[in-house]
Amino acid sequence: MRSASPLSHLVALVTKGGGGSRLERERERGREGRRERDMSESIVPPEVRPKPAVPAKPPHVAAPSPTAPHGPSGLGGGFGVDRVPGLGHSGSGSTLLGYIGIDTIIEQMRKKTMKAGFDFNIMIVGHSGLGKSTLVNTLFKSQVSRWSSGWGGEHKIPKTVEIKAVSHVIEEGGVKMKLTVIDTPGFGDQINNENCWDPISKYINEQYEKFLKEEVNIARKKRIPDTRVHCCLYFISPTGHSLRQLDIEFMKHLSRVVNIIPVIAKSDTMTPDEKNEFKHRVRKELETHGIEYYPQNEFDDDMEDKNENDKIREAMPFAVVGSDKEFQVNGKRVLGRKTAWGVVEVENPNHCEFALLRDFLIRSHLQDLKEVTHNIHYETYRARRLNDNGGLHPISANNTQESNL
Repeated sequence: MRSASPLSHLVALVTKGGGGSRLERERERGREGRRERDMSESIVPPEVRPKPAVPAKPPHVAAPSPTAPHGPSGLGGGFGVDRVPGLGHSGSGSTLLGYIGIDTIIEQMRKKTMKAGFDFNIMIVGHSGLGKSTLVNTLFKSQVSRWSSGWGGEHKIPKTVEIKAVSHVIEEGGVKMKLTVIDTPGFGDQINNENCWDPISKYINEQYEKFLKEEVNIARKKRIPDTRVHCCLYFISPTGHSLRQLDIEFMKHLSRVVNIIPVIAKSDTMTPDEKNEFKHRVRKELETHGIEYYPQNEFDDDMEDKNENDKIREAMPFAVVGSDKEFQVNGKRVLGRKTAWGVVEVENPNHCEFALLRDFLIRSHLQDLKEVTHNIHYETYRARRLNDNGGLHPISANNTQESNL
């Protein structure tokens, strides 16, 4: 018997019920197979590029602990990824594959701040003859007082308290600072010194008012000129007995609006025992009258600040000596005051506490003085001013008085 040909087999499949659909399915599978072969031949495999290297951590970034846990979630979980210190364990994205440079923000801020420069305004208060101008010149090692700037003329005692401000731009190590020294000639020099602190208090509040008006302007300046008094050095006479009533009244009134730092002027006129006893007596009197001086206890942010500030508070008021004259001592040129018994070295901690005052005022707490001025004293004035007047209306730029000390 002759076997059926392939053609007859296909005809039979077509004539049977449902055979057409089966034939179509076989044809479709054949077409799909050909399309897949064509696509695989036409597609060019992508170029294999090497994986970018993860930047290495700088030396100051601590190495991860070998036993540190690595969570399964987040970027690279389970791959031995370093956990970024300080981010904690809560929230997503707390791990990084490598160094990204967040710590460079500090350097960015430093560069920007150095371009803009700094402002620091210091007021000196005390009666005549206590060496206020000399001490300020010694602090900044330049002629920055009003007498050194040609304001002197004849050294006459004014009949009322005056406010004299002079500004200088000083630069050190690429850092520029606009230093404004506010002197108060006539303070405490009259027979009747009643309310002689009023002009000083008025001046301080006027600077707060200037800053506040600049803040509420519609067209506000990019950088508001800061003429607010950041620090007030109050000079105490080295009597060796106690504070004068004028000293107590001044610090009681002004400690509410400005950072007061009391200093004992010309401390070389006292023996070491007299000086220590006088310092202890002054601290007791300030505490008795409820006078708060900088750094205030309630402004300590943490235990580290408290421990540092406690040491400063125990050393206050600083017993200082100022001099802008140099003398030869043991083969070195030093700032000092020449007496019949030798040279009192200004920067020698065994002779006076000028070095403590300088380090405290400039090297460790200068920025904090500015922050306390802005966040505490200025904010207190601002809140009271807005509450009293029901808010300040915006001021046009034409009506704003430029602050130019």
